[in-house]
Amino acid sequence: MQLEYFHMIDRIVDLNVDEKKIVVEAQVPKESTIFEGHFPGYPLMPGVLLIESMAQASGFLLLGVLKFERMPILAAVKEAKVRGSVLPGELMSIEASLVHEGSGYAMTEAKIRVGGKLRANSTLTFTLIPFPNADIRGYMDAVAKRVGFPQQAESP
Repeated sequence: MQLEYFHMIDRIVDLNVDEKKIVVEAQVPKESTIFEGHFPGYPLMPGVLLIESMAQASGFLLLGVLKFERMPILAAVKEAKVRGSVLPGELMSIEASLVHEGSGYAMTEAKIRVGGKLRANSTLTFTLIPFPNADIRGYMDAVAKRVGFPQQAESP
């Protein structure tokens, strides 16, 4: 996880485009300037970054299901719940599943677990747009490669 670059996902553990599910891992750094202010003496992963982690996991799922033909952009967060703290150094397992896709939108349900215990969950809505330019598409390809995106899920 590289918080300063908003790279929340370290690796894809499992992507099943037929079942429309993904599992990813994210290792929360032991030290980050984020924790200096959130909170001094009691560092916690901010809730907004937990939501972003679920959104990025969902985004990789959508890229796989859509074969990199459209780019998912977070549009709405519903029913977000932080059920327990995530601490520096913990390994998050993030699961997302597609519950609806059509008319230029998609909805996912996502969960974060640490050590098997549920720490956060949310229903997320995405707008699905054409990639705005070749640079962004290339960037997304590079990020997908960095996290181990299965090649068979990508379009030729």
